[in-house]
Order: sequence, then C-alpha cells, then structure tokens
Amino acid sequence: MAKLTRITTQKKNKNRYNIFLDQGQGESYGFSVDEDVLIQYRLQKNMELDDATIAALIQTDTIHKSYTLAINYLSYRMRSEKEIRDYLREKEVEPEHVDEIIRRLWNEKLIDDQEFANSLVRTRVMTSSKGPLLVKKELIEKGVQAQIAEEALVHYPFNKQYEKAMKFAEKKMKNDGRKSYRQQVQTVQQTLMQKGFQGDVVQEVLANLPKDEDQDAEWEAVVHQGEKLLRKYASKAEGFELKQKIKGGLYRKGFAFDLIDRFLEEYVDAES
Repeated sequence: MAKLTRITTQKKNKNRYNIFLDQGQGESYGFSVDEDVLIQYRLQKNMELDDATIAALIQTDTIHKSYTLAINYLSYRMRSEKEIRDYLREKEVEPEHVDEIIRRLWNEKLIDDQEFANSLVRTRVMTSSKGPLLVKKELIEKGVQAQIAEEALVHYPFNKQYEKAMKFAEKKMKNDGRKSYRQQVQTVQQTLMQKGFQGDVVQEVLANLPKDEDQDAEWEAVVHQGEKLLRKYASKAEGFELKQKIKGGLYRKGFAFDLIDRFLEEYVDAES
C-alpha cells in the first residue's frame, strides 16, 4: 500500500498534476494525471492507494489523454469514425483504448457518420466541382458506409447537379474554341462523367447546349487544327497521300467533310 504524500501542478500544463507517493522508502514521484482524473478519483494528500488503484489511475489517465487527442482532432472539423480511428492508431493508442474512446464519442454525439456525410456533401456542393459520384467515392474512402453515403446525396439534388455541370460545360466549350464543335461536346461529356456527374444530368446538359455551332468559329478551328496536321505531315507525304492524312486527322477531330474539303482546297491544293 502506498501513501499519497504530495500533489503538485505541472509547470508547463496547469491542467495536469504530479502525484508523489511513499511506499515505505520515502517520498518519490509516482505518476501524473489530468485534472478530470484527479477529481474523478478524489485524490488528496494522505490517501492510501493499492497497486490495483494505481494501475487503474494510470490507465484512466492514459485513455483520457488519448480522448483529449481525439477531441482536439475533432475541433478543426467533423470527422468520420474511420478518420478518428486512423488518427489514434497513428498516435500509437492501444487498440482497446481506441474502441473505448470511439464508444464514448458516439455516446456523447461527437461523431455521427450520417451527419458527417451530410455535412461533407453540402460542403462539396458549395465549394467544389465534383459530381455526386465522386463525392460518394470520397465519403467511402473516409470510411463511411455506402448506404450512409448514398443517403447523404439527398443534399445534392438534381437541380444543383445540373447547375454546376452546365456552368462547367459552358466554360469548357468557351475554352475549347479551337476544337471542332463535335469534339467540344464529346470532351464535355467525358469530363462531366469523370467528374462524377450522373448520366441523366450529363444528358440534360448536352441536350441544352447550343445546337448550331458558330460557322465562323468552326472554320477558324478547322484551319488551326489543319495547319497543325499540315506541319506534321508535310515532310513525310505529298499529293494525294498528304491530303488523305490531313483529311483523316480532321475527321477524327470531329470536323464536317465540307469544311475539311474547303481547308484542303485553300491550304493544301493552293500550295501544290
């Protein structure tokens, strides 16, 4: 049996206390505890502590320190259960202590994967260009169950998806002005799918893009792409072969045959 001889406040952390014990050989440092543990066990001078109580105090304090780590980690933003488990493992917290801390956080409603998922979806709708499928993938990577992630997507309704996807499509079409109209549309479709927008949203966006390409812009695009192909193949082919290579290249880029023929007549035949 040890006698508690002295309790002192740590200099660098006023919420932690050093406990000194006398186990029959004079006073010596025993262990330290957080203020909450000090109060929970009602530690005071001259209290007698057996080995089991001392071990329980040290374990309780160890768990409390790990719990405080989790609380601090949560203070920056909401976290999924998996994120907290991973963080505590990185901090080398004992697995059984991790389980206990997670149970306490759930009981205190400090973690809730459904609320976490709902919050992340709302944030991504406001701040990112991700479609719902990518947002769902992100949630699952953070350890949220697929069903919970799916339910959270109710906060990413069709009208929000369409608004975001259309805004991107219009910007993309504008920036890709040197590509054929057909290729621009294909690029928009592919990129929207890659960004995680659902098929019905993508089709709605494509259906509402301008139906008739600007003929002047399309001609400028075919000239730009055609001249690039001409420079590429001019030293490797000539005559009919050169024209076929350029014609095939422009067709694959989505240009209409009449514009291709016009380019060949004005830029290739004229050079012959």
